[in-house]
Amino acid sequence: MHIVLFDNAEWRMGLYPLSLTRPVADLRVGILTIAEKWAKRWNAPYSFLSEDYLAEKYPLGEVSGDVLLIRGNCCPDSRLFDAVDALRGGQVLTSGSEMIAVRGDAGDLFPWNPTAIQRFSRVVYEHNVVEINHPEDLFLNNGQQIGLDFDLLTKGRTSASLSNSNRFLGEQIFAEEGAKAEFATFNSTMGPIYLGRNSEVWEGSHIRGAFALGDHSQVKMGARIYSNVTVGPYSRVGGELNTCVIWGRSAKGHDGYLGSAVMGEWCNWGADTNNSNMKNNYKSVHLYDYQHSDYRDSGLQFCGAIMADHVRCAINTALNTGTVVGVGATLFGGEMPPTFVPDFSWGSPEGFSTYRLDKFFETASLVYQRRNLEFTEMEKRLLTTVFELTRKYRNQTYIN
Repeated sequence: MHIVLFDNAEWRMGLYPLSLTRPVADLRVGILTIAEKWAKRWNAPYSFLSEDYLAEKYPLGEVSGDVLLIRGNCCPDSRLFDAVDALRGGQVLTSGSEMIAVRGDAGDLFPWNPTAIQRFSRVVYEHNVVEINHPEDLFLNNGQQIGLDFDLLTKGRTSASLSNSNRFLGEQIFAEEGAKAEFATFNSTMGPIYLGRNSEVWEGSHIRGAFALGDHSQVKMGARIYSNVTVGPYSRVGGELNTCVIWGRSAKGHDGYLGSAVMGEWCNWGADTNNSNMKNNYKSVHLYDYQHSDYRDSGLQFCGAIMADHVRCAINTALNTGTVVGVGATLFGGEMPPTFVPDFSWGSPEGFSTYRLDKFFETASLVYQRRNLEFTEMEKRLLTTVFELTRKYRNQTYIN
């Protein structure tokens, strides 16, 4: 069986700028990405059906035989998984008017045409489905998803041992092989704590679950990590974190606050950079919405920063409540930037210019080299398309 996670233009755009550089199912919430959650349950290969410009990096590949085509913004729990698993060839699982999954032979499903399944029989799913439709849905659902992924990843397994120099409250802590921690406190009474392979928690750190630390990531000395925090693989964090998701390969290595927030891949959060996550007047937070080229009322009292891939903040950057920062932006200066910084913008609150692609590529190449990786021509082509797709946003004025 092969799993294909499919995208829809509406929910993809609702998740901009996070989904500009990846399929929706490649977004991380909890310990795993959405695609990994499904694939892990079946121990089956997966691929993506998304926008054409993403296909080179996230290909559909050679798909044959039995295929499960699954809505890419849906997070599985045991009940939803069982319902999808029970599908037989020629059946579609629906929730209201939405298609959740379809099962069939690859020859009947591809090339993909939604009208091709009109002859398939319907199975109605009558329970709630956790859908990721807006960026804030990632941090809002993160604690619950850490718990589900923790159970999925650790069931029937024994944790690696951690040093007795640490202090533990609660029993829900699991360390993968090579994980290390010294002179830290772990409180799992509020939610599970997961430490990935070869991850490190340095001295003096205080961690309260639910918390997930990705493979090869580090928590620096004296960090304070509150509940519902995910730090993806190959990242380094310090300071204060609360109810947030870091996709991976990003750095928040110094003091400063990140809360009610999402950070993408290849980001750098400068020393003493902070985001506000509540307005002074206690009103609900408005977020810039690419789909409508306007601000959307999130209905949330707590909502910090939404930061796409390849964003860099200089030291002492102050981000206002509900700030959305697009792909490839660079921020500096002593004043608060606007609450929407368009993709590939370079500058300060005094003024922004377009970050020239050749200069952006030079920097990205150096960032990749530091991690012994190559910034490939494929990456350049993908980001060039994102640059063109977001050109119109750089020519507008944003006031919230």
